[in-house]
Amino acid sequence: MSMLGDETGGGFDMNALLQQAQAMQEQFQRAQDDLATKVITGSAGGDLVTVEMSGTGELQKVAIKPEACDPDDTESLGDLIVAAVRDASHRASALAQSVMPQMPF
Repeated sequence: MSMLGDETGGGFDMNALLQQAQAMQEQFQRAQDDLATKVITGSAGGDLVTVEMSGTGELQKVAIKPEACDPDDTESLGDLIVAAVRDASHRASALAQSVMPQMPF
């Protein structure tokens, strides 16, 4: 008798486990495909800087309002861009967690 049980006595069913794994993989792939089509917006500085990224975290667009551009203070502009990207990234992560299938273990 194997450690996995036998197929006739109500033991472990390897085929059922493989089918479950395949179904989970298909659900995961559908969720990833869906996330790739989503657009997440993040912003900073009262919308002085906004960014768009896909649900999979790919940065697609950065928009900077003219009043955010101070040639004597480029460091603050850089900080606003980083904050906007972080905002969008956090939103994308939350979306991904909400749509990804839960692992059964």
